[in-house]
Amino acid sequence: MQERNTPCEQCLSRKFSMFSELSEENLCSLTKTKNLITHKKGQILYYEGTKPMGVFCVSSGVVKTFKIASNGKEQIIRLAKKGDFLGYTALLGEETYSCTTTIVEDANVCFIPKETFLDLISKDRHFHQRLTKAICHELGIMEEQLTDATQKTIRERLAFTLLKLCDGYGVEGDKSQKIDIVLTREEIAALVGTATETVIRLLSEFKKDKLITFEGKKIVVQNKAGLAKLADFYS
Repeated sequence: MQERNTPCEQCLSRKFSMFSELSEENLCSLTKTKNLITHKKGQILYYEGTKPMGVFCVSSGVVKTFKIASNGKEQIIRLAKKGDFLGYTALLGEETYSCTTTIVEDANVCFIPKETFLDLISKDRHFHQRLTKAICHELGIMEEQLTDATQKTIRERLAFTLLKLCDGYGVEGDKSQKIDIVLTREEIAALVGTATETVIRLLSEFKKDKLITFEGKKIVVQNKAGLAKLADFYS
């Protein structure tokens, strides 16, 4: 469902994005061509193998990028939140999307046409630099994930995943930190790269060890230091 476009200069999520330091002139150009669309949980943003016609900027909500492995299981590559960009590596590389992207929590997502995005890159050297750094950062994360998959146990990977979710979606309590996003056990398993049954068993063990507890469908981290120690493969 298309919503009324909020001018980029008034967008509250812009300060979290690579657009945070754009000039007023470039922000106005973006506003004229972008489209803000409301997506419901479960809707597909784009499919693996399709050609990018532009890039997406998450204004609110949560979006996941995933691949389906040869065994039919989902492997989540990334969870994107407000301010995050999606689809720009495929567009810049003139390739099709390497993953499928779908909505985890109801989201407002801006679509920016290819011509507008490429024009912005050519006009704004500082934005070009930020974009390059973002691509390098994504490559670093992918290398880290590959290393973790081969060198860390599933228990360690789950502990690390919970800590990363705390960093991105954590809400501080008195002595705890609630992960303020609802993920199914299947989705957590897809983030870790293991079977759902294994995640269920390990979460139960983490709870027994007083590392975590549950508040409805959300996970509350009670002992962040304990998880950090467990996640540190090299300690």
